[in-house]
Amino acid sequence: MNSLGFIGLACALAVSAMGSALGAGIAAQAAVGGWKKCYANGKPAPFIMVAFAGAPLTQTIYGFLLMNFINSALASGASEILALGVGLFGGLAIGLSALMQGKTSANACDALAETGKGTANYFIVIGIVETVALFTLVFSLLLLQ
Repeated sequence: MNSLGFIGLACALAVSAMGSALGAGIAAQAAVGGWKKCYANGKPAPFIMVAFAGAPLTQTIYGFLLMNFINSALASGASEILALGVGLFGGLAIGLSALMQGKTSANACDALAETGKGTANYFIVIGIVETVALFTLVFSLLLLQ
């Protein structure tokens, strides 16, 4: 395997992890702000905001799985260019899903802190954004077959 294959492997994990870091950071900041809002208004602070803040972290797992799928495909003789493309663009799509999930989670934290209602609805829309990463992982695997 030459360097293109290694770059594809690295991109799959690194770019998805960068999206997870950004998304989790955005959501975590909103959780802290939401708790502050609750404390300032004498309301209990919902612990479930921790789950909102951590939601984007799953995309790092998808990036790791994609990296392993690419490695297996390369070991089976797949094209280095294919590995690079799938790693770069698959990692980017997964990372962007994590970033947008973080923004969605941030809004969920804000809404929950203000109203105390809608937790199930917020998890549903967070899950919809998660689906983009899952689709990317599955479709990337199919490309590597």
